[in-house]
Amino acid sequence: MVYITEDMVRRRAEHNECEIFSLEEVSLHQQDIERIEHVDRWCRELRILYLQSNLIPRIENVGRLKKLQYLNLALNNIEVIENLEGCESLQKLDLTVNFVGLLSSVTSLQQNLRLSELFLVGNPCSQFQGYRQYVVAALPQLQWLDGTEISRSERLRASQGLEEVRRRVREQEEEHLERRAAEKEEHLEKEKEHLEKEEEHLERRAAEKEEQQEEHLEKEKEHMEKEEEQEEEHLEKEEKHLERRAAEKDKGDEERKPGRDGGPVSVEKKENQENQENQENQENAASPDPDEERREEEFWHTPCAFTPESRLEAHRHLKEKKKGKEKEKEKKPKAPRTLITADGRVMNVNEPKLDFSLDEDEENNTIVLNLEVYRHMDSSLVDVDVQPTYARVKVKGKIFQMVLPAEVKPDSSTARRSQTTGHLVLTMPRAEGEIKATKAAPCPACRTSSSADKERRRSGVPERLEVDPSKSTAVDLANIVRRQSTKQGPLGTTRTAPPTATVHRFSDGFVDDPDVPPLL
Repeated sequence: MVYITEDMVRRRAEHNECEIFSLEEVSLHQQDIERIEHVDRWCRELRILYLQSNLIPRIENVGRLKKLQYLNLALNNIEVIENLEGCESLQKLDLTVNFVGLLSSVTSLQQNLRLSELFLVGNPCSQFQGYRQYVVAALPQLQWLDGTEISRSERLRASQGLEEVRRRVREQEEEHLERRAAEKEEHLEKEKEHLEKEEEHLERRAAEKEEQQEEHLEKEKEHMEKEEEQEEEHLEKEEKHLERRAAEKDKGDEERKPGRDGGPVSVEKKENQENQENQENQENAASPDPDEERREEEFWHTPCAFTPESRLEAHRHLKEKKKGKEKEKEKKPKAPRTLITADGRVMNVNEPKLDFSLDEDEENNTIVLNLEVYRHMDSSLVDVDVQPTYARVKVKGKIFQMVLPAEVKPDSSTARRSQTTGHLVLTMPRAEGEIKATKAAPCPACRTSSSADKERRRSGVPERLEVDPSKSTAVDLANIVRRQSTKQGPLGTTRTAPPTATVHRFSDGFVDDPDVPPLL
């Protein structure tokens, strides 16, 4: 049974900074609540209350909500309209798809003078003859019924022949009560049958378990006997092997073959037994129980009336099935992810499946990891751990781990989030002993030594330096500008002839006009 707790109300009061005393609207739908409680004391300022799609059988503990304007109780198990007289400001009441069979209980809403809308669609009383006429006549303040506006003429017609309508409604209510009593008796009988079937099922399961245990014990005995026989055969073979070894001792020691010793054979046997047991357990878990499938099919395919009891039964059945699945998950816990192997090797892991980039800043001698964390996620859900060889980030409990290309300083590392993208940026400086990669400077071409020089070096002949002016690489300052040889002596200078003027030839029809400037 689910109860309305303070924590439940606070979790649904986030729009009001989790304050419940000044809460004006709260939604508690689809929570499998079976009773209304505490709301009238905790939330006195409440104006809108959503309680649809629950298992509430009765309207109660809402009379102190003087400011309540809208109450939604659709898809519940309510059979009587009651305990709403204290809701002075109530304007809209939604009781769609409930089990209200006492149509006369709508008269309890006569004191709610501001009530203008009422929904009773999907209730047994909405099928009564004279249903609409009775409700319109009983609630003069009502303006809308089941989404249809009540006109003035309809209100006048409803007041005519009201006694006859009331008599018919009382008769139909009596029939409804008799039918409900029969449904409750039938439900009790079904409950007894169900309990008997459950007991038979449990007994059968216990007997099957006993039979399985006996079969398992018999198999174990057979297996032990086979092992003893194999051990005896192995001992005989071992004795024969020792005798043969003693006979062959003169020729040389023979290498011992694997599997001759009793230890490894027994270990292999144990491993095979464990593997077989694991396979059997997996097959038993994978193969569904046919009896369970049959019961499930019977439950959902057996026709039954739509009653509060059948609705509760279906809900409890689904709840038990859900618990069974959760127990199966608990039995088979997920194996923890390996972050560091037994030999100390760090693994790369990306459980949150986030995009990332790893760059090396050569100028600042740092390694930068940019992890694309969700933009609007709170930073308290992110945990960063930087080690000399790897960086680990926990994002909402999921681990991201990256091996770094070089050793870094964890103490000098920084973690920041971008204010625009929300990405997590880890800046990790390299360790002092780490060699910084730089571009290789171009070196002058070295002379390749000839084979003769190599032979001379090997023989130990002393090398002599030869001065060859033609092979000199020094700069001759006297011959920077080369002079041409002349016959005028050392002081003579070479004179170049002046450039000859080019003579332009004109065409035959050319006329020289003095007013036109010459072309350059």
